[in-house]
Amino acid sequence: MKSTPKICIIDDDYIYRYTVVKKMETMHLAANTMDFEDGEVALAFILKNLNIDSELPDVIFLDIDMPVMDGFQFMKEFSKIENQISKKISIYMISSSLDPIDIERAKKIDSISDYFVKPIKAEQLQSVFSVL
Repeated sequence: MKSTPKICIIDDDYIYRYTVVKKMETMHLAANTMDFEDGEVALAFILKNLNIDSELPDVIFLDIDMPVMDGFQFMKEFSKIENQISKKISIYMISSSLDPIDIERAKKIDSISDYFVKPIKAEQLQSVFSVL
């Protein structure tokens, strides 16, 4: 890992966003974190910083079920701009959904690195950080 990675958490649950950050701190996984409560706000941030790699996240933890713009809607819009981003952004869909339809749908999206069921486990966080 060359520098401290930027981790973006997109989830409408404030407590969950907070617990992910605390879990990373407890595990001594150094990261700069940013969080958004829905996909629309996160997408606007990415669009605003499209050509500023240092502002863009290295990793996105993306919830499925959110108001305004859910995780799948975010991915649909992200795919339209992804080729304009020079930085590699790894996206992990993290949801409480155990529905095989959601899991299969996420796995069919090339830009999604993996699907984790909430709450994210220490070994999953470790695996994400090990490839940064």
